[in-house]
Amino acid sequence: MTWRVPLSDLPMPEEDVAAVVECLESGWLTMGPRTQAFERALEEYTGARNVVVVSSGTAALHLACLAAGLGPDDEAIVPSFTFVATPNAIRYAGATPVFCDVGSPLEPQLDPDDVAHRIGPRTKAVLAVHFWGYPAAVGRLRQLCDEHGLVLIEDAAEAIGALTDSGRMAGTVGQLGCLSFFSKKQLCVGEGGAVLTDDDALAERVRSLRSHGMTTVTWDRHRGHAETYDIIEPGFNFRIDEPRAALGHSRLGRLADDIDARREVARGYRARLEGMAGLELPFDDGAVDASSHFAFPVLLEDRAARDAFREELQALGIQTTWYPAVHEFTDYRQLTGQLDLPITEAVAGRHCALPMAAGLGPDELDIVAEAVEQALAAVGRRAA
Repeated sequence: MTWRVPLSDLPMPEEDVAAVVECLESGWLTMGPRTQAFERALEEYTGARNVVVVSSGTAALHLACLAAGLGPDDEAIVPSFTFVATPNAIRYAGATPVFCDVGSPLEPQLDPDDVAHRIGPRTKAVLAVHFWGYPAAVGRLRQLCDEHGLVLIEDAAEAIGALTDSGRMAGTVGQLGCLSFFSKKQLCVGEGGAVLTDDDALAERVRSLRSHGMTTVTWDRHRGHAETYDIIEPGFNFRIDEPRAALGHSRLGRLADDIDARREVARGYRARLEGMAGLELPFDDGAVDASSHFAFPVLLEDRAARDAFREELQALGIQTTWYPAVHEFTDYRQLTGQLDLPITEAVAGRHCALPMAAGLGPDELDIVAEAVEQALAAVGRRAA
């Protein structure tokens, strides 16, 4: 399929290519000095005391759950309106996910009131998701977790650079935060992720777990800083490699400007799409400045209208996507049985995401807006 406007775009300027080539020519490809430099740069950018870079956003969530102490007798509250990696990480730790509803279709983030209702004797953590790049109410959630002695883990996989209600960046309000550097993310290297924490002990645990529970890593021994190593617990091979760390470090220098550009794209969409019959825009104009805009979501009247709308846009060369509710997947239905999450089910059925990238200009936005108008008209004719 050749899209007139694809869902996302991944430019690769020469400076990024040069950073990776220099790494390849260095002869050191496993976790080493470029990984350390990337971690220090992320600490400076996010304001987190510790950043531990890992092989994927999923690995970051997995290690965060383990560092938080989740185990077989524990429960963790998590939204169903998220990517499946979030609740899966709870299960990797042996704990049980407890699904929570979102606040409304227009602000589909974890509802703190519903979280409070679902806290029980086995609850050990809350996983808040900054979905689509829009920050969840983590200031309120951190206060709630502190009152109940719970760990707050932030899934900021789609929200690096977003500003929370507490004034801090997404991923730095809870005891642990998780980033993703997957190819569609704002800071993309292909695969990669990071755990953020201000707690030195939690950071040390994550560092140990990402590399087999080893007390030293290959780079330490290569430099003569250690002769051998010990294994202090069963760990994993969740290391990132040096070429991806070099790419991430190179791209990080442009991230603030890219996010500003995404905010302009979101404003451009809102100006063009506001008031179109049969279409609603989640969030409000004020939320644009806080979000880092992984996606630009829109809401249709119902699932049938959404599906027809996407079909029409595809025919017009506009790529879109949508996110199912996790509790409706076969595996999770078998795990949890039938759940009552009406707002989650409504927004999952009604939304789709339009193309979003820092490089989208006025011409591309005009193309998408014109296609949206045509698609809505076609959906209306189908329903008549």
